[in-house]
Amino acid sequence: MRIRHIFISPGHNFVGHHGKPPSGHATLDVREARLLAGRGIEGDRYLDFKDDYKGQITFFGSEVFWEVCELLGVKDKTPGAARRNVVTSGIDLNTLIGRKFKMQGIEFEGVCECKPCYWMDSAIGPGAEAALRGRGGLRAKILNDGNLRVPE
Repeated sequence: MRIRHIFISPGHNFVGHHGKPPSGHATLDVREARLLAGRGIEGDRYLDFKDDYKGQITFFGSEVFWEVCELLGVKDKTPGAARRNVVTSGIDLNTLIGRKFKMQGIEFEGVCECKPCYWMDSAIGPGAEAALRGRGGLRAKILNDGNLRVPE
């Protein structure tokens, strides 16, 4: 598995906005992020979101993103549009559900699929929610503190 991007956002654009327009919090593409065990990512909207939260960090496959963009004819988006934290390549993230795994010395526990919601149709393009079903990414818990980096 290779890390392609790390994204954080200081605020929620979609959570809590049902029936209202999304907020405009930027998704920041960072080279390195500080991960805190059981809490989340420093600077991210999900830091200390809930006790024992299953989505302390989220992963998303770049191959899936580009395949969905091609299917939908979307040419003006980047993987940050999905608002997942770590964009990877070279692994089927669903194989990590229910398993512990390590990256760069940090241990994670894959909890469940990061299911797409109807907001994906506005974030990526019409039809994105349906195209992402079963491959929306991975929600995971962070089991030890550490820094995660995008390789040079």
